[in-house]
Order: sequence, then C-alpha cells, then structure tokens
Amino acid sequence: MSTPKGPQNERRSHARAAVLKDGTIITENATIRCSVRNQHAHGCELRVDPSIVIPERFILHIPADDTRYRAALRWRKNDRLGVQIY
Repeated sequence: MSTPKGPQNERRSHARAAVLKDGTIITENATIRCSVRNQHAHGCELRVDPSIVIPERFILHIPADDTRYRAALRWRKNDRLGVQIY
C-alpha cells in the first residue's frame, strides 16, 4: 500500500493564495476587465473572456488592493492567464 503524495505536477516555486478580486488589464489601447485568482507576490492567475487578445506586457490594476502592477503574460489556456507581476 502506497502513501499519498502531494500534487504530482506542481511546478510553482511560490505557494499561491486563493483569491477572488476584480481587476483591470490596462494596455496602450484598451482596458479589459478580469478576475484575479491564486495570487502570490510574484504572480497570479487571471480569468478573461477567451476571445480577447491579451498583449505580452500590460498594467494590472487591482482596486481591492489599491495597487497597480507591471505584468507579463507567461501562459494562457482558454479563459485562464498566468501572469508574472513585478
């Protein structure tokens, strides 16, 4: 009988806290509403309409935190985006 192990495919270097916050992606030409999920000091997961084109770099505004971050798109799968914030 084997002992249970942690997540098999866990590749994150930082633990993420589950959150549900409104956010705005700000680009030179547009503002795009999003929801913020699984946030940590260096990144977060965003949810956006899958038909919207998101640039590689943008400003992420999170009103609940009264904060704006420079952000870089790291991955996308349907309506989910992984971003690095700095």
